[in-house]
Amino acid sequence: MYSAIARNKRNTVFIIILFLVMIAGLGWLANYVYSPPGSYGILIMTIVIASGYALVQYFMAGRQAVALSGGVRLNSKAENPRLWNIVENLSITTGTPMPEIYVINDPAPNAFATGRDPRHAIVAATTGLLEIMTDSELEGVMAHELGHVRNYDIRVSMVVFGLVVAVGFISDMFLRMAFFGRDNKNGNPVVMVFGLVAMVVAPLVASMVQLAVSRQREYLADATSALTTRNPDALASALAKLETYARPMRKQNTSMAHLWIANPLKPGAMAKLFSTHPPIEERIERLHTMGRKF
Repeated sequence: MYSAIARNKRNTVFIIILFLVMIAGLGWLANYVYSPPGSYGILIMTIVIASGYALVQYFMAGRQAVALSGGVRLNSKAENPRLWNIVENLSITTGTPMPEIYVINDPAPNAFATGRDPRHAIVAATTGLLEIMTDSELEGVMAHELGHVRNYDIRVSMVVFGLVVAVGFISDMFLRMAFFGRDNKNGNPVVMVFGLVAMVVAPLVASMVQLAVSRQREYLADATSALTTRNPDALASALAKLETYARPMRKQNTSMAHLWIANPLKPGAMAKLFSTHPPIEERIERLHTMGRKF
């Protein structure tokens, strides 16, 4: 269990390092082709803009997610005693502050959590999820969502998102300079062609790496849920139900697809290729493997 958590944390760090190497490489190409030696203006400006955007999203993402999903906040236990008690018990068990709880009127079974830290956490569940889950399964799902908060996944997501913006910004600038007549300072056509190809391919690679980070965080939240409840088979059963009763959310938004425990978007070949979630079958198998180790 602990090894699964440690492995996924290491994988996320490696992926973020890969991002930084990509940005450094693209910045070096842009400066080599278009700027005098020793100039790093393009790279610095890109990092500043991406960091500023990520900072704004870091503080606003939680409220945006709730608004986009149409969630209604529970203000007291009386409004939904079952969900409230499960979340409250998990908070006490893990020693984390009680998060804000929202219910989303949607027959698609799903749930998500967000918040920049445990003191600003939000968890939400759809009416469809509450209808089909047993108490132990619902506990596993909520422990998974609180795991995202406890593992500070929103911070990781925002860092990665900022890096994706940086890659896209550098690529766009490079291509604009190429097609709108910016002079090649070094006069090397081979480097120019290589740079253009890199600028076209880099955003696609960056998006794939972003998906890899999201998938690693899902594995990590699954492991955290299993460790919290000591019942990984309950979450495995819940995931199996999510796959059986899967349906697209009424309010779909690709920008927050990675927050949900199951993919909320309409299924399709491209959707599977660029899914923010690992295959449910693989997640279930990992949970069963964890369960056999207890």
